[in-house]
Amino acid sequence: MKVRNLLGERLKDVSDESQIESQILMTKGGYMKPVASGIYSLFMPTQRISRKIQQIIREEMDAIDGQEVLFPVVMPASLWQSSGRYDTIGSELVRFTDRGNNPMVLGMTHEEAAVHLANNVARSYTQYPFMIYQIQTKFRDEPRARGGLIRVREFTMKDAYSFHTSQADLEKYYERAYVAYERIFRRVGAKNVIAVKSDSGMMGGKISHEFMLLTDIGEDTLVLCSDEGCGYRANMEVAECLTEPYCTTPSELKKVHTPGFKTIDEVCGFLGKDKRQACKAVVYRENLTDKYVIAFVRGDLEVNETKLRNVLKKEIHPATEIDAESGIVAGFIGAYGLKADATVVFDRSLEKERDLIAGANEPDYHYVGLDISRDIGKVEYYDIAKAAEGGICPKCGKKTLRISRGIEVGNIFQLGDRYTKAMGMTYLDADNTAKNPIMGCYGIGVGRLIASVCQESHDAYGPIWPMSIAPWQVEVCNLRVTDEKVRAAADKLVADLEASGVEVLYDDREVRPGFMFADADLFGIPVRAVVSQKTLERGVVEVTSRDKTLKTEFPMAEAPSRIAELVAAELEKYKA
Repeated sequence: MKVRNLLGERLKDVSDESQIESQILMTKGGYMKPVASGIYSLFMPTQRISRKIQQIIREEMDAIDGQEVLFPVVMPASLWQSSGRYDTIGSELVRFTDRGNNPMVLGMTHEEAAVHLANNVARSYTQYPFMIYQIQTKFRDEPRARGGLIRVREFTMKDAYSFHTSQADLEKYYERAYVAYERIFRRVGAKNVIAVKSDSGMMGGKISHEFMLLTDIGEDTLVLCSDEGCGYRANMEVAECLTEPYCTTPSELKKVHTPGFKTIDEVCGFLGKDKRQACKAVVYRENLTDKYVIAFVRGDLEVNETKLRNVLKKEIHPATEIDAESGIVAGFIGAYGLKADATVVFDRSLEKERDLIAGANEPDYHYVGLDISRDIGKVEYYDIAKAAEGGICPKCGKKTLRISRGIEVGNIFQLGDRYTKAMGMTYLDADNTAKNPIMGCYGIGVGRLIASVCQESHDAYGPIWPMSIAPWQVEVCNLRVTDEKVRAAADKLVADLEASGVEVLYDDREVRPGFMFADADLFGIPVRAVVSQKTLERGVVEVTSRDKTLKTEFPMAEAPSRIAELVAAELEKYKA
């Protein structure tokens, strides 16, 4: 491929400086073009990277007995109604009516389609286990598309679904998929990917892991243990929050005047108390009923909304305004003497505290000395707080938790029989009884993985693509295209490299060397071979690596074989 014929434009700058590095570099490098919010057209270099990633994924899915299939992008609403998700998923699911007035949806995930495909086909236990997968376009009407290909609305994704006759068999296969994912990320050159425990969310199931690429620009908050021998890793959504009681000595319950002091910082400052001695109230409302929910946590902690949703088994949102007739006195809400019609949830950080500060449910007053077990009585406690930096690790018990950021590049779920049971999929077991299969689900976003690798592997001048997924393996730069000898030497180098199986991008434009090299940096191709009048006079080809770790010269006659050896050696690093 010649650069002069390559569609796409390399830019010096981009207008929006709020973009993250991968988005800036992929925009400058002519990798993609925005069509609408979160929707992109991809130029040839990106498509070549995508195809290589897809091939790696296919190889690894086939290696764990996957069967590649293809589900439709458009599905009848009845399919999603049968699983119950048509009504429980919000506006992210695109719903429309076809010309026959039939309600339809655009696929944002394909659990329903997978069950539909296997239903009435896998009838006997002798046909299990099996796994089917696809690489397909999906659409999710994401309300906060950002970061180029990091968070989009239309995307290409590999999703796989395994079917089993027992939980034990699912767990065995789940481990195989886990290891396959580790191989995939290693092979595509993603260096800092870790697996963390996660919340299953709308997918359902009890056990799930997310594969996270560690980066400061990541949207997900991760909780990791700093102790090398521990290895605890979890998404903030599910990370357990453990605390030590701050004050276990009971005190007399008293109402005190706190004029105008509403926040935890204000009240504790006024009373000269530590925030750990406060009982903080956070108010939410149920999405469907608008009923109030009051979550009580210790004053130094924050409510984890995902945990709270899981406790309530209902969708909620923060109460930005509180009705005057609700009985909730904003800024002075307390568990003792609360008269409001609200669902109340207590975090377990409060369970052993015996001398708490809490709102008195009337303006300008708080209680001190609150002991929930003594003054309120028996209540249920739940883990609804966010884990914090320096907190207690649930695995090793040390105060070694640290908070990090990450981009989710893959996920795996143990779904159980949620979909097969709801959709009436059964098989005939060995005892001649009908049973619902048990499912697993395994996803990787291809476009997001491309952008994530770029985010992880780049410098100020452009991406540094790993050899295994680079759009081309070698770029040949002809610095004097008007010189017949230089052109002949560069043309021959390209032909010899391609004959040996090396993928070559050839730049023979009549442009300044600095301009050509700037474009080469944006292409991010692992090996660069330069042919010029000076190198020709010395009878060599100048060879450098995009990551600046290699700069050497090969004799002209040996250059094709020596460069091919470089490429092969580099590819070897990314083998599973």
